Amino acid sequence: MSEVLDSLRTIEELNPKLNAFVHVCGAGNLAGEVPVAIKDNIATAGIPTTCASRILRGFVSPFDATAVERLRTWGACVVGKTNLDEFAMGSSTEHSAFGPAKNPWDLKRVPGGSSGGSAAAVAARMVPIALGSETGGSVRQPAALCGVVGVKPTYGRVSRWGLVAFASGLDQIGIVTKTVREAAEVLGVIAGHDPHDSTSSTHPVDDYTRDLDAGNHQDVRGMRFGVVTEAVEKLEGEVRANFDDALTVLRGLGATIENVSIPTLPYAIAVYYIVANAEASANLSRFDGIRYGARSSRAKTLEDVYVDSRGEGFGDEVKRRIMLGTFALSSGYYDAYYARAQRVRAKMRHDFAEAFGRFDFLVTPTTPESAFEIGAKTNDPLSMYLNDIFTAPANLVGCPAIAVPSGFDSKELPLSLQIMAPHFGEAAMFRAAAAFERETNYWRRRPPL
Repeated sequence: MSEVLDSLRTIEELNPKLNAFVHVCGAGNLAGEVPVAIKDNIATAGIPTTCASRILRGFVSPFDATAVERLRTWGACVVGKTNLDEFAMGSSTEHSAFGPAKNPWDLKRVPGGSSGGSAAAVAARMVPIALGSETGGSVRQPAALCGVVGVKPTYGRVSRWGLVAFASGLDQIGIVTKTVREAAEVLGVIAGHDPHDSTSSTHPVDDYTRDLDAGNHQDVRGMRFGVVTEAVEKLEGEVRANFDDALTVLRGLGATIENVSIPTLPYAIAVYYIVANAEASANLSRFDGIRYGARSSRAKTLEDVYVDSRGEGFGDEVKRRIMLGTFALSSGYYDAYYARAQRVRAKMRHDFAEAFGRFDFLVTPTTPESAFEIGAKTNDPLSMYLNDIFTAPANLVGCPAIAVPSGFDSKELPLSLQIMAPHFGEAAMFRAAAAFERETNYWRRRPPL
């Protein structure tokens, strides 16, 4: 319990600066030994779950998400709920009804999104472990911008029961920690089939920590890493230099590094924002002030209930995505947009499968830039969406991926290496990431708070 109390004291001290937590649990209601933070779109019994949206203000879940329940059984103590882009729709945690979260490395900059609160909380050492959610990179991207480890498991590896749906065919619960070992241990706890979730896999759960201390340079010796050509061919500046340095580290550990082409990769952002927004428009239709969500006090008629409740309850970014998704699914446009995007997605799965037939891992930078200033991209949605350019493909094909700190730029802001593995290849992925982490030790640096 002492670690939990230390965590609460750190949250009390730092959260006014970071706005990483939107709800903090009282010390008298805590049980467990390991402090854990939960993104506020994951259900927690007796604790508000609002998705950082006005439409769910005051909602308290009557049950725990399966991942939360398994963490509690393991001995975790949920100390609070973390800030996010409303309904997980964003890449900066600026689209939150609670106001933006801030990056511990520079309070004028974003922590990434949509799991920015979780990443900021771990980076600032408020908690050692946080759960986030992924639809197009919402764990790995903020982990990268905050200098911590972010993991997206294979689709179906972790139950989605209790995760408020954004895009059901892409959504996953992910993990943010300081180190690879911590992430591997947490995945071993929350992974596995769940009868509540028909998409959860029955594939056996590996011991993800078993080989992480394997000796010296043997961890990745002889392993084949494919550098995705389409991701890096136009990359330049400090991100490219840092990525090249990361490849040098892997070569020094005995890995084989070669280029590999994923021809469909340039279409990933377009495909992602059609598929995700289409599914979002369907999933969020339930929040109408009648079945779910706060009802507008102004409403006089049934039409008013729908229009006013959703108009008042949803923020601008959520409205934008609902409209884009509804358009993509509308009569006369379904085949031109949604159906075509799904065909390209199927081709992308084929391209990744071919690449994994030749390589153990695929590598890219996690993000195309370090953390940007708050407000810099809020009026330019396309520029914001492009922050997912390296992370969205893993969601589209369902493979596991990890973001691991790879250094800092000239502004002393974190940069990150992304390692992707074949489906259910998490054990080998953790082994490779841990070898890189041991060789570099960037995780030991702390933000100057």
